[in-house]
Amino acid sequence: MTNDEPLPSGLYIVATPIGNLGDITLRAIDVLRRCDAIACEDTRVTAKLLRHLSLHKPLWRYDDHSSAEDRDRLLDAMRSKSVALVSDAGTPLISDPGYRLVRAARDQGIAVTSLPGPSAAIVGLTLAGLPNDRFLFAGFLPVKEKARNDMLLELARIPATLIFYESAQRLLKSLEAIATALPGREVAVARELTKLHEECRTGTPEALIAHYTNHPPKGEIVLMIGPPVEESGAIDVDALLIAAMEHDKPSQAAGQVAKATGLDRKVLYARAMELKPR
Repeated sequence: MTNDEPLPSGLYIVATPIGNLGDITLRAIDVLRRCDAIACEDTRVTAKLLRHLSLHKPLWRYDDHSSAEDRDRLLDAMRSKSVALVSDAGTPLISDPGYRLVRAARDQGIAVTSLPGPSAAIVGLTLAGLPNDRFLFAGFLPVKEKARNDMLLELARIPATLIFYESAQRLLKSLEAIATALPGREVAVARELTKLHEECRTGTPEALIAHYTNHPPKGEIVLMIGPPVEESGAIDVDALLIAAMEHDKPSQAAGQVAKATGLDRKVLYARAMELKPR
């Protein structure tokens, strides 16, 4: 039975499909149908979804480039209207804009309701076959080589599967960084999730590099790294030090690897000095 009553005023966080439009929930459709307006990243993308649902709503753009004034206007509207927040795909706030808006709404006593729904990170994790009793979602890997390497070393000791979002253009560079910074780890690449050409491929970073060099990837990607292998000799300390010294002095490299492995910094520094190019 259709409910035609207006929604109470406030902010409604609505997850949208990550690919297959059939994945939208009945509750999400109901909120989008009954809300007064929709805040979205790209009005063209959201308009396409609304056409699929045969809905027509005012669309207000809200993205990473929106100003504090844009946010204040949305908050003012939420005091008397029901405003749905959507991203281009998946659950809002998960590597998407919205954090400051939700925080400000809660601080100002505006009602916030979140509807569960699709998330590429979770879909990728369930497909990959990697340990999922513990996992850490870390957003996008940095674009710059040094920052990317630093992040991988920082996360190296966490006893959990690591999940990142990645673009097709940067996938090979990220796999190369993983091969250097986290040798011996099992890696999974999930792409085009829920779409016709969905793929989830697992293996060593080297094997995945070989595959995607010959078969350039397309689409949005979820990149996953298995947890550390607790075996004697599983960590190639020399490789970690050499990788770190590509960008930093031996003392800094030793500190990074000590943080990543738990090994003694002084011992690592002495080894770094031995490995340092003369």
